[in-house]
Amino acid sequence: MAARSLLLKLEGRGQIELPPRRTASVNALRNRQVLWIQHDQQAIEELLSQLQPLCLELVAEGSSRSQLFQFLLQRYHYLGLRNCVGENLKYLARDRHGRVLACLLFGSAAWKAAARDQWIGWNTDQRVGRLSLVTNNTRFLIVPWVRVLHLASHLLGRVAARLSADWQQKYGHPIYLLESFVEQPRFAGACYRAAGWVPVGLTSGRTRNDDGCQPRAVRKALYLKPLRTDARRRLAA
Repeated sequence: MAARSLLLKLEGRGQIELPPRRTASVNALRNRQVLWIQHDQQAIEELLSQLQPLCLELVAEGSSRSQLFQFLLQRYHYLGLRNCVGENLKYLARDRHGRVLACLLFGSAAWKAAARDQWIGWNTDQRVGRLSLVTNNTRFLIVPWVRVLHLASHLLGRVAARLSADWQQKYGHPIYLLESFVEQPRFAGACYRAAGWVPVGLTSGRTRNDDGCQPRAVRKALYLKPLRTDARRRLAA
């Protein structure tokens, strides 16, 4: 995908000429809207303690839970959901009655993030070699009919406590650092701060498909959550 993106960018700049496409892109099929899935939308406005114990379940690819997870994000998250590339973990949060409360998706970390790289102390070689030990909270959705104080920060804390072990189990290596980009002023990032995430700076507004001229994206606040006290040392090793 990265190689294709580079080739398309070079062609767009007139530096190369690609041959005609041989077959239609399959991305249109992979990223199509999922069919409607019946789901309970009854309002949940209770104390967090009344919903306990919460269940945080890993979502297996191809399962009925995976279809529900994809549907909820496509339907209710302002960014929607496309296909996930690379290593990732998906979580569905349910209350004691089995009602869905939230979806959390963790995937590939940003290739470059100046504030993060400076916080870690990375040079280019270190970043290339250790980036797989960082994951990005690419989607976090509390479904819109749920209004529960402190639920978001509680779920972020629950996930942080188990994510590295889950990643080790699935991919054979741990995670030392979580990152998330919070769009401003749409969101204040309060739940991340309440869960112990640290704001380290703002993005430049550049994207991977940037033309090198004016920034094309909204600047976002970058939040980090180390999963070990020695996370920086291990990432910069």
